[in-house]
Amino acid sequence: MRSLAAIVVVLMIWTVGLLTFAARVDSLVTPDDPPVVDGVVSLTGSSNARLREGMQLLEDGKARRLLISGVNREATRAEVRRVARGDARLWRCCVDLGFQAESTLGNAQETAQWARRYGFRRLLVVTADYHMPRSLLEVRAALPEVELIAYPVVTRDLRAEDWWRDGGGARRMVVEYMKYLTILAREAFLSLGPDEPARPVATPARPAPAP
Repeated sequence: MRSLAAIVVVLMIWTVGLLTFAARVDSLVTPDDPPVVDGVVSLTGSSNARLREGMQLLEDGKARRLLISGVNREATRAEVRRVARGDARLWRCCVDLGFQAESTLGNAQETAQWARRYGFRRLLVVTADYHMPRSLLEVRAALPEVELIAYPVVTRDLRAEDWWRDGGGARRMVVEYMKYLTILAREAFLSLGPDEPARPVATPARPAPAP
């Protein structure tokens, strides 16, 4: 009986956590007037809207450079530009493509390398609303010295307020919540270890010409 009671308690805690996570996703809205920052990072995914929103922020003068992280290694710069659109002048001077990331952890590592290369201190992070909590966790872990500002893109086919009514939406929300919990557990475990030496802050580099 005690083991059954323990299982019930764990399930209740897990369910409350899932509902809280879904409510947090539902509360995320795309800001009408985001602040001016050093750089914008767009994380690739199932929707091209992330890339277009990131490019629009660059065109609006909200940042000096844009990183599109997690680009398919077989994609060319011209192909990515056709998807993201945007001004040709900005593509020549101010858009960087990251081809190494194959996961959210990879996105975070790619973002950290890019931000330190240019000495950036404030970033706008562009990704899907349901993906934003996990993305911020990963990027903060890889880049703790930089201020991150969320720029969530609303997922049109995921109604966060009644996600449980749709099988696909429920599956996506539960999977994302489990991934989020995994990262929380990882960071909690790492925090128990000895403090790491402070990372040196990179000296801002001159922007490299676009290939």
